[in-house]
Amino acid sequence: MGRVMIIGGGVAGCAAALAMDKAGHDVAVYEAHPDSGADIGAFLTLAGNGMFALTQLGAAEPVADLAFPLTSLRLTAATGEEVATAPLNPGADRLTRYQCLRRADLGRALRSTVAARGIPVHHGARLAAVDEAPGRVTARFGDGRTAEADLLVGADGLGSTVRPLLDPAVVAPRYVGQRVFYGYTTKAAPPTAPARIDMIRGSTAAFGYAVSPDGETYWFARVTDERLTEDEIAHGTPTGWRDQLVPLLRRDTTAAADIVAATDQLMVTNAHDLPDVPRWHTDRVLIIGDAAHAASPATGQGASMALEDAVVLAKSFRDTGSTTEALTTYERLRRPRVAANIAASAQLSTGPSRPGSPPVDEDELHRQLDWATPL
Repeated sequence: MGRVMIIGGGVAGCAAALAMDKAGHDVAVYEAHPDSGADIGAFLTLAGNGMFALTQLGAAEPVADLAFPLTSLRLTAATGEEVATAPLNPGADRLTRYQCLRRADLGRALRSTVAARGIPVHHGARLAAVDEAPGRVTARFGDGRTAEADLLVGADGLGSTVRPLLDPAVVAPRYVGQRVFYGYTTKAAPPTAPARIDMIRGSTAAFGYAVSPDGETYWFARVTDERLTEDEIAHGTPTGWRDQLVPLLRRDTTAAADIVAATDQLMVTNAHDLPDVPRWHTDRVLIIGDAAHAASPATGQGASMALEDAVVLAKSFRDTGSTTEALTTYERLRRPRVAANIAASAQLSTGPSRPGSPPVDEDELHRQLDWATPL
């Protein structure tokens, strides 16, 4: 294996580029957006597994520099009564403890690491077609450009262009029955403690928030409702979403309604998953991350799963003798892991969630992710 082409310059694409570069391949990234495309976006949590994967890529420190740690979780009932408090990954060091940050900041940290490694990123490259031939794959882009490689990795997210090229009959992403609201505010003063994430088991919504060291409250709400149309999302306003959400949260005796009422910076999306993609690869094309196995956001593991994908993919190529064997090994190791996360997220979509890992043999996961340990 020599040349690797990554389609998509987001979290999964940058991580795959870093991992395959570390494994000794000649890597280039092709991103459809004409520039970085970064906006404030939603926030996310990276659990210990995601941070450990980042340490293997040499990217944990720049991510931790933009994040703030989470060391405990408190669960509260709709009445405001505390149900439980628990530590998160106790004993972890700075680079492997839970972290909270904006998705845009995670992308920025990964892109800066990609640039520092000298990995080329080609913007404005919207994939139009893929042609496979023995020993090589050619990508054709909308602007007429072409690129050739030994392997094409589709890391282009839930709306992947690569996925239907592998299998035109593949099912579309599934709406899981929830709208997800996200926001940030410096005007709220909810009950909090340093490095704590609060989850509220509300009567009308699952709500969570964390307060950064500089006093900014990051929050989300998952509300069971009909799917929003693209037009509704495009023309919705922060004021309109806030006015829709606050009355629902006022039914409970918690901090949730006051946090949202104090928020001017608010966004909403539909929660989708991708529970069963039967074909992840051909001889020379592979999909990873949300392009292959998107989960609803309830477990907070989407980014971490993509980071794990990148490490295991690169190790599969490093430790096996052929492209066929590497892709088979990768799929064998990743299928059970991501299926467990999708199922756990789907189940939690009907109730409160906490950031964490799906059920897994921790020793086995550590072995798969530890760069120094053969697969």
